[in-house]
Amino acid sequence: MFEGLTERLLGVFDRLKKKGVLSDEDVQQSLRQIRLVLLEADVNFTVVKDFLAAVKQRAVGEQIHISLTPAQQMLKIVHQELLRLLAGEQAEPWRLQGELPVLLLCGLNGAGKTTHAAKLASYFAKRGRKPLLVATDVHRPAAIAQLQTLGERIGQPVFQMGDRQEPVHIARAALQHARAERRDLVIIDTAGRLHIDAALMQELVTLHSGVQPTETWLVLDAMTGQDAVNVAGQFEAAVPVDGYVLSKMDSDARGGAALSIRAVTGKPIRFLGIGEKLEDLEEYHPDRIAGRILGQGDMLTVIERAEAAMDAQTAKELEQKLRAKTFDLDDFRSQLRQVTKLGSLDQLLAMVPGVNQALASGQMVVDPSRLARLEAIINSMTKDERRRPDIIKNSRRRRIALGSGTSTREVNDLLRQYQQMKTMFGQMADLEKTSRGRRHLSRMFGR
Repeated sequence: MFEGLTERLLGVFDRLKKKGVLSDEDVQQSLRQIRLVLLEADVNFTVVKDFLAAVKQRAVGEQIHISLTPAQQMLKIVHQELLRLLAGEQAEPWRLQGELPVLLLCGLNGAGKTTHAAKLASYFAKRGRKPLLVATDVHRPAAIAQLQTLGERIGQPVFQMGDRQEPVHIARAALQHARAERRDLVIIDTAGRLHIDAALMQELVTLHSGVQPTETWLVLDAMTGQDAVNVAGQFEAAVPVDGYVLSKMDSDARGGAALSIRAVTGKPIRFLGIGEKLEDLEEYHPDRIAGRILGQGDMLTVIERAEAAMDAQTAKELEQKLRAKTFDLDDFRSQLRQVTKLGSLDQLLAMVPGVNQALASGQMVVDPSRLARLEAIINSMTKDERRRPDIIKNSRRRRIALGSGTSTREVNDLLRQYQQMKTMFGQMADLEKTSRGRRHLSRMFGR
């Protein structure tokens, strides 16, 4: 996400690092380079023009701080203006409002409405909500079955009345059903449509006026770049759009849609689809996105993913292992599986300050199969070997490597990593014996 944009912008600031003073010519040259970078990222031309004008005004009139280098000064200004571009007037994070909020999802064919309806239901269910998914796509073959399948995968109910009813009648019946079943969130999946299809657009208008949704969100394919702005305009001409969900952000290295849509429409982005899995959904935080684009990382999102991935029982068991100093390879494997729940490894590393710049510049290459290979090595061990890794000598290492399809070097690497983690946990156990250490551990395990 934003990989190409980040790499090119960091290149602009790298060229300023050799400068002792930020001259007018340096500002002009940097602005020309940033302009080219943004246009290549498929950002709307008007957005680019206004953004550069704001940066120029700030850069020329800005008091140069003694503690900042020219590169840092320019980066600071670009970051502040980028945040303004991404956030608009958005001051506080969006929250569900009302006793039974209704989210209506609309968009073009293939944008990912049905999948993202399920992703949103899963997201809110993990945060204490009881969502009801509603299938009103009566046009696309198997659309209802797809939503039902997704609902089963996330353990959430789907309301449907077949494909012979009018969508507005289905939605109204779904609202009554939601109240009867004491659901506290309704997410309506609608048929995909082309903006030129007058009949389907009228169907959307009728559906919207018939259910009066709390919010109407337009699902946009991020890979369409600034064309997403045109799509947004066409839908807003038909129904009031309250916000956007950008799908396929993991495949978009440019970022044109994310940088254009808020500035042009004035409506906020609510969520980002960052992968094919149903948990691959992020709430949109403008400050974090600005940090990612400028190579500053996003550790808050990493922490939130970790908190969501580790359930209370897993945390309790880990704490007990820590106290007893009995952390073995079965526990190490459990920790690897926890990491896989956080998302793809390259996505995680791209949010770590410093590491993300190495990834963007090509200095670091991530092997997505790395965690799977580590788990395969552990799976090739006997129960006794997992409990007592110290018995794994050369002959056993060769057998484990052969059984897992890896090399003895990889087996050695895994055992070394395990030993390092065990040592760290041992130190934490010793820390727990002190009053200060107990306070730290209590915060860590949420007690």
